[in-house]
Parts: sequence; C-alpha cells; structure tokens
Amino acid sequence: MATMTPKERVKRFFKREPVDEMPCFSGMGTVTVQAIDKMGIRFAQVHGSAEYLAGSAITGAEMFGFDGVVVPYDMCTVPEALGRGVSLYEDAEGILYPTVPSKWATLDEVDMPGDLNVIFEKARMPVVDEALKILVSHDGGRLAVGGWVLGPFTMAGQLIELDVLLKGLKKDKDRVEGFLARMTDLVIAVAKHYEDLGVDYVNIREMGSGTDLLSPRMWKTLIKPNLEKVFSALNAPKINHICGSTDLIIEMMNDCGADAVSVDQKNNVAESRQKLGNDALILGNFDPYGTLVQMAPSEVDGVIQKCIDDGVDAVWPGCDIWPDVKEENMKAYVQAVRKYGKEPTPAVGRV
Repeated sequence: MATMTPKERVKRFFKREPVDEMPCFSGMGTVTVQAIDKMGIRFAQVHGSAEYLAGSAITGAEMFGFDGVVVPYDMCTVPEALGRGVSLYEDAEGILYPTVPSKWATLDEVDMPGDLNVIFEKARMPVVDEALKILVSHDGGRLAVGGWVLGPFTMAGQLIELDVLLKGLKKDKDRVEGFLARMTDLVIAVAKHYEDLGVDYVNIREMGSGTDLLSPRMWKTLIKPNLEKVFSALNAPKINHICGSTDLIIEMMNDCGADAVSVDQKNNVAESRQKLGNDALILGNFDPYGTLVQMAPSEVDGVIQKCIDDGVDAVWPGCDIWPDVKEENMKAYVQAVRKYGKEPTPAVGRV
C-alpha cells in the first residue's frame, strides 16, 4: 500500500484501522522557538494573529515531520471571550504564555451569557477560527488538524479560583454543581464549534482533575458525569486527556465515552494497558520538558521506545511541548516514533 498522508494516518488511527506507521502528533500545543525564529517573529506575537498561529503550527510540523497541527497554544481564549480579559505580555522577548488577569472571586459574580454561541464573535475566538480554517485547507488538507478544549472542571478553574469551588462543595453544593453543569455546556459548545470548522479530532483536557488533587471518589461524582455529557455530544474522534496521577482512575477515564485516553508521565502505562485491555486507544506518556528541553539528544530515543514498549498506541507528550526545545531532541523524538512505530500496537494494526 502507498504511504499514507498524515491526515489519512491519523483518521485511520482513530478508527482503529491498520496504518502504515504510528502517527506522530499531539492534542496539545507543539509550537517551538525554531518555528517562530524561522518566521521572524516573537512568541508573544503568535497568540493574537490567525496567520501567526497557523503559520507557526505548519512551520513546526514541516520542520520536524509531525502528522498533525493544533491551535491555540494558550488556555485563555474562552475566558477572555467571557469578559475575564487576558494578559498577552506583548512586549516580552522570552516565552510567556497568556494568563487570565481577572477571575470571578465568588459564585455570586458569575455572569454567563444565555446563548453561549455569542462568545465566538468576541476577543480572540475569531482569530482561532481563522487559524483553524487555514490549517484545514493547507496543502489540500494534507495535515491532520486537532482542536482542544479544557474540560469542565479545568475550565472552571480558569474562570474562578478552584479553592472557591472545592470549599463550596461542602457549603453550597447545588450552586457548584450548577456552575460545573454550565461549564459542561460551554465545553460542548466550543468543541462542537471546532467540529463545524472541520477539525479531525478534539482533545478534551481535564488537566486539573488527576488524583494529585481529587480523590477517585470525588472524580467519579464530580468529574466523570460531566465528561460523559461532553463526549456523548461530540462526533469527531475525541480524546480524554488528564495530567498528573491517573493510575487510580484510568478505568473510569476510559469509560467516559471518548475514543482514546491520554495520560502523562506519572501514569504507569504498562499497568494501564493491562487494566484496559488491547482494544483501548492509549496515548502518552513522556515528560515533554524533561525529554525535549533537559535531556541530552542521545537519551530521547530510549524514552520514546519505552512508551511504545509499555503499550501506547501513539506517543504523546504529557502536556504542551515547551517551546524552547532542543532542535536535536525534537528530531530524535520524531525519528524514534518512526523507527519503533512500524510494528503494530495493541489497538492498531499495520498494513
């Protein structure tokens, strides 16, 4: 069979159909300083321009050989559109991600629009839309395009301090649960909007809900029902991504209705594979900062090989790739995926 295009490889992967080799892609940001430098711009300029967002994603994919591209790179686009503002650090020379400067202090301050679709006309949401349109049509649609949205609980933490919510579970449980239900509606609206723009997969990043913060019992009652609602509402291939410790909740993660689970380096993937069986799509699970920024290039190969030996179906970084990577490490990462990814994985065969 002829070599597949990146998009074909990723789309077949999510259908669990045989592919020619393991796709090398992510559901988180993969922007690098090398791509930005090649474009002649600063990191701070990327977040407010559709051309820079799309261009940096494409440039990085072409420089290093990724199968997929993902935008945006920061977590503030939706909170900004909801009136929380954004600090873009536009004069910064280094790597500073945008932050939300003004969260709601209490549940009494929460002010959500009745029609959530109005946010797509506000702040930088149109910039992200235009960037996704550029990516979807680039080079005849050759690259797989991913969209991502924070999960309901993590989205809530970008709008109101999480300790307010956690304390409120004891004193004001009904209002907290109502707020999280509204966050669920918000996540669904954004994810479906990206589906309508033509993304090939959607990553729901419920990053702040690992068992480092929440007990498995709390995860089951507070997080799982809302994620189930999100995944049941989506049509594109969807991923349930959680950072941090997930060994104790991996079965529940896999039972939320997503097509794949994504975990970071704290997860024991070999044990997760035993728990979930060979039908589950598991994505993970190397430390992007430790591997791509701190390690010697010669060490990267072994990290990627271990991920595959432990049973992942695609090697994913545990979170966003830190932009200031070593170029040699990025190349070694992609080369290792191509080298060790020629053999079938538990859930995906080879042609």
